[in-house]
Amino acid sequence: MKTRTLKKDKVNIITLGCSKNMVDSEVLSGQLKANDIDVVHENAKRDHNIVVVNTCGFIDKAKEESINTILDQVELKNRGRLDKVFVTGCLSERYRGDLEKEIPGVDAWFGTMELPLILKKFDADYKAELVGERLLSTPSHYAYLKISEGCNRTCAFCAIPLMRGQHVSKPIEQLVAEAEKLVKSGVKEIMLIAQELTYYGLDLYKQRRLADLLNALADVKGLEWIRLHYAYPTKFPLEILDVMRERDNICKYLDMPLQHIADPMLKAMKRQITRREIFDLVQTIREKVPGICLRTTLIAGFPGETEEDVEDVKRFLEEVRFDRVGVFTYSHEENTSAYDLEDNIPAEEKERRAQDIMETQQEISLEKNQEKVGKVFKVIVDKKESGRYLGRTEFDSVEVDNEVIINTDRKLKPGDFVQVKITKAFDYDLEGELV
Repeated sequence: MKTRTLKKDKVNIITLGCSKNMVDSEVLSGQLKANDIDVVHENAKRDHNIVVVNTCGFIDKAKEESINTILDQVELKNRGRLDKVFVTGCLSERYRGDLEKEIPGVDAWFGTMELPLILKKFDADYKAELVGERLLSTPSHYAYLKISEGCNRTCAFCAIPLMRGQHVSKPIEQLVAEAEKLVKSGVKEIMLIAQELTYYGLDLYKQRRLADLLNALADVKGLEWIRLHYAYPTKFPLEILDVMRERDNICKYLDMPLQHIADPMLKAMKRQITRREIFDLVQTIREKVPGICLRTTLIAGFPGETEEDVEDVKRFLEEVRFDRVGVFTYSHEENTSAYDLEDNIPAEEKERRAQDIMETQQEISLEKNQEKVGKVFKVIVDKKESGRYLGRTEFDSVEVDNEVIINTDRKLKPGDFVQVKITKAFDYDLEGELV
């Protein structure tokens, strides 16, 4: 008599949204793997029978992408291609009640902090001793390190505190141990992320401790690059600049989202800073860390924004000349304080304003890139594509910044550091040859 053998579960994790979500997915996959459950990220083979969708609920476009992805997976389940669909992350945290009614094909919904509950669905135990153990979804030579969760800021446009809660810092010792594990696994570059870095330590140590954390991480042997993302400009802890200048393995790179420049908009957005204070802060940062690359993001089309406000942003960009700029269009989010304001700028006009600002930055970016021609830079190799190697300088983060096209006959591999002489400059990329 033949007995039917039960096929072992294989879980595919689909991650949407930001790098903080990516880290959450990596932690979940590490826990599943430790419980002897087969798990993969973004499985192209489609040989899995369970899907976990880690959603983003930040702005309209992200919410739409998350819902479409969930619907696609439920359709596969309805066609017998999947056994179960689970949903976690920010969208699920924020709209769980509504979504349960609207998409009944999902087997279970989880919030942003319910990892042990997800594991229970797999008859798996949460293993506390696995802190820092992750199954990386990034290439093996770089990883994100989330130093805190949540946010205590009250920016008018932002729904993140609704989905992620109040700011909670991870202890320095835990982060150092996590970094050491990452380096042992082959990671050479770590990108520090949080809803905002500069608040780090206030809840845990009753004082800002980002500088201490940076010094501790810089001591980790084998860690070649440490990169800072998402620093809040108000009450910026200037002591971190001394550490950045003094420690060779901390990239001269700072991602500091400003969101706007015009004073009326900064006030309406509840950013607790003025145009003049931003200007002075940028000057101080550049004086203390010569050659630093400054990245910022801006919002176009916030309620009440005028053409003069947009022109003010463009003038500021021309005056201050940031190295990297990203522009988002305003998304009217319920339960934020800005939701009480009239969303009075049409979507097409928001897009036009964002494009207008980016065209100003495009010229600045090209000019700054042209200044690099003839100079030699240390470059990390990320991948080979269409027969050419692509890498980044210390002034460029993954996916959002410039790439360096490397011309060489030498065989390189991801994670290699090479010296590249820049021979050509484009709007957002560089080209060069090995020295």
